[in-house]
Amino acid sequence: VQLVESGGGLVQPGGSLRLSCAASGFTFSRYGMSWYRQAPGKERELVAVITRLGDSINYADSVKGRFTISRDNAKNTVYLQMNSLKPEDTAVYYCHRQLGGYWGQGTQVTVSS
Repeated sequence: VQLVESGGGLVQPGGSLRLSCAASGFTFSRYGMSWYRQAPGKERELVAVITRLGDSINYADSVKGRFTISRDNAKNTVYLQMNSLKPEDTAVYYCHRQLGGYWGQGTQVTVSS
């Protein structure tokens, strides 16, 4: 199992980023996927989760209305569109496969002027 995140970077407050997580080594469409984040000195927290077919989605209250999780099972990829970014969104963002506890290496998102 391999999960590879990309798309992080430095963005100004109010800006947008789109994270991608490319999955391999398993049948992607059989698993729900999640995005987590971990800020310095804080515990890792759930940001968004999507079921295997994308028919059920949930978000942390802190990102509702600003972030959108989606997936493309044909491309074995899950996305996180992040809009209206705030400094408090600064963290390392991780892709996670439900069942089995697999994680990507993380991608840094920094929101700063």
